[in-house]
Amino acid sequence: MNALLRNAYKWPKCRPAAVASFSTAPALWRKGGKPPKKKSYEDNLSKLQKEVDDTLDQLKDSLVKDDLPSRGRSAKSKTTYSQKRSYQMFEVLVRARLTRMFHDIGDFKQRAEDWRSFGVNNQLQLEKAMGLFRKALDTSFVKATDGDQITRSDNPLFWNLRNSFVKGDNRGLGTELVHSFQTFLMQERFPEAIGELHKEIADLRFPYEWYPATRMLQRTVHLHVGPTNSGKTYSALKALEGANTGIYAGPLRLLAHEIWSRFTAKGKPCALVTGEEVRIPEGVDRWFHSCTVEMSPLNKPVDVAVIDEIQMIASEERGWAWTQAVLGLQAKELHLCGEDRVVELIQDLCARIGDKCIVHRYQRLNPLETMSKSLRGDFKNLEKGDAVVAFSRIALHKIKAGIEQATGKRCAIVYGSLPPETRAQQAALFNDPNNEYDFLAASDAIGMGLNLEIKRVIFESASKFDGNKVRSLTIPEIKQIGGRAGRYRTATAEITSAKEGADGDGVEKKPESNTGWVTAFDFRDLSDIQEAFTKEAKPIETAGLFPPANIIERFHTYFPPRTPTSFVLTRLRELARLSPRFHLCDFDTALEIADVIQPYNLSVADRCVFLNCPVSFRKGRDGESNGQREALQAFAECVAEMGSGHLLDFDCINLSILDMDEETRMMNYNNAPYLQKLEALHQVITLYLWLSYRYEGVFQSQSLAFKVKEIVEDRITEFLDKLTYVTYSQAKRRQALREAAERHRMAEQQLLGEEEQEHLQEHHEEEPVEPLIEDVEELETEDILEQTQVVLEEKEAETEEAPAPDAEKNQGSG
Repeated sequence: MNALLRNAYKWPKCRPAAVASFSTAPALWRKGGKPPKKKSYEDNLSKLQKEVDDTLDQLKDSLVKDDLPSRGRSAKSKTTYSQKRSYQMFEVLVRARLTRMFHDIGDFKQRAEDWRSFGVNNQLQLEKAMGLFRKALDTSFVKATDGDQITRSDNPLFWNLRNSFVKGDNRGLGTELVHSFQTFLMQERFPEAIGELHKEIADLRFPYEWYPATRMLQRTVHLHVGPTNSGKTYSALKALEGANTGIYAGPLRLLAHEIWSRFTAKGKPCALVTGEEVRIPEGVDRWFHSCTVEMSPLNKPVDVAVIDEIQMIASEERGWAWTQAVLGLQAKELHLCGEDRVVELIQDLCARIGDKCIVHRYQRLNPLETMSKSLRGDFKNLEKGDAVVAFSRIALHKIKAGIEQATGKRCAIVYGSLPPETRAQQAALFNDPNNEYDFLAASDAIGMGLNLEIKRVIFESASKFDGNKVRSLTIPEIKQIGGRAGRYRTATAEITSAKEGADGDGVEKKPESNTGWVTAFDFRDLSDIQEAFTKEAKPIETAGLFPPANIIERFHTYFPPRTPTSFVLTRLRELARLSPRFHLCDFDTALEIADVIQPYNLSVADRCVFLNCPVSFRKGRDGESNGQREALQAFAECVAEMGSGHLLDFDCINLSILDMDEETRMMNYNNAPYLQKLEALHQVITLYLWLSYRYEGVFQSQSLAFKVKEIVEDRITEFLDKLTYVTYSQAKRRQALREAAERHRMAEQQLLGEEEQEHLQEHHEEEPVEPLIEDVEELETEDILEQTQVVLEEKEAETEEAPAPDAEKNQGSG
């Protein structure tokens, strides 16, 4: 929280101007109503920090323990008061971020061309626009606190800011403020006729009309629903195997690779298509497709298509890809596999587009139970066939080391970022009962359908870092991961039986059913795991949408040539009209990418390609960039100028880190920055490969990139294999994660309320991505609401202690 305060209340160089524009900031340093003496930037910041630190201890539980009874308020009005107070606290934070943003804007002359594209032609107009935007912000918070207008339609400015803060914390709020200010600048520039045309293009209520060729088909949709280990995906794949042509679309490249291996082993020609890898079978005219859902070939007529993990259609980040596949795949039979809570939504969509929907319900093939005891934090309590689930690669490798040290047995390791061949090897080692690999350290990738013969699932923690914040695992996540215990049949068995099928009698032999068990590594997390299995997640009500490239391109043509793409996207988001069965997916990453590539002379079509790049701009603990921003800029410039796209020509790609000899690498095995540089290089190479499939004539070093990627993966594995497990430090880390997740939960509840918080959790479905670290000290998920509470408490104290006007008058006359 201290780090956040330094960001939120950082004094600009021009201190008086900042104080004048942020009326609540003086409450942090004002005492007795007297302004402070003029001090340096460092003195002000130091004093501010000291006062906040002194106050935070007293107000630590203020968000949870409200003193309403002492204020004479009834219990009935407690929720209303608490919600209003949360909005007031949020307003303080927004004002602080706004002051900082206006300071960062600087002088008009520094970005004159950019401002002119927004209709601002001089410094006076810019300052006037800032003042008007501040008033608009005031109005939006008055609507929220006094008028209870908090919906997207009633109060879009407040709604966008609040949701950006909840999803992205302080960083997300700052980004949204910039885009909201841009939108405010442009809103008066459009004539009424153009505005109506914008609304017409932004009408996204009928997304099934985007796929006219598919609408000409009479499809039959088979919806296979049930819990994990119920055979639903197995049945769908059997239908796919019996077809002449078909497509498998899954959430993970590892799953796509697994299905590709399965079909190849059975002698069926199959193409593997993911964002960073394409394998097309040679010597055949017709083949199956196994791909990640984003890469689904919508223009290819097939007999059968299978879409796995259909519940991810609700995902805020990737749900649009499932919606696109469901509405657009040209398959005579479409098989959807997932959770029961998606049935009503799919039936409704099928009714809208005229497809026949048949629901197949499945029950687990073996029992699943939660245990009454945890492992008590000791790996010696593990049993053969156990899988310990964690959510960062460093944690996984430390767990692997701890298990092998405590038990004397080998531990396999599986996570999403592993090369498919390595993952298959590790899974085979774990699944084989006749070796010493008794245990498995795995990420939540196993919850996405990876087939492993697990007898018991142990959650190392009930909290995870999801890329933006530390949060508690949701009910669907816990059930999805825990349900992998007691797997009925694995893909390895499928491949083996396919290879041996020629010699067999063709009769499938069922393995003996056994109970799957779920527990936690630490007793502090066990109650959360047990509670999740007693509850049912709410039905999924909406499917995710993101405007397709042709709509963005058309929308772009109605703006001046230099209009930033990020503003066009923001405007499209603001005007979008949706059916009650759809929701807009997250625009944040696309907006950030659009700003990064804005300076380069790219066509709108090229910009739309770059919007889907697999990038992350999160900075490290020391504030150093991970290199992806610079790489994306270099790649965009290369496309714009049609320059040399050879891998070695990009200075931003730090290949020199691979020149270390073995002795130097050994010296860096305890050096976290070394690992982060390897990870950054791996991400940049992945981005290069992704672009090489879309700009084949530009990025020509694909073979070299694959080789470099392989070397980097070996170096990362080499580093991670040297990690050791320290019981005390890992217990401390888990406790820090629990506390951070609880703070975030309380912050969400204060700003959203319980009902909206549950709705937000429905959209937490996402592809498992294992960050290198989970160090909560490094995250931007500080308790922001707790800090802004300080400001409000001081303001209230001043109000309560101040004498009434008559008393002041009497004192003066006396």
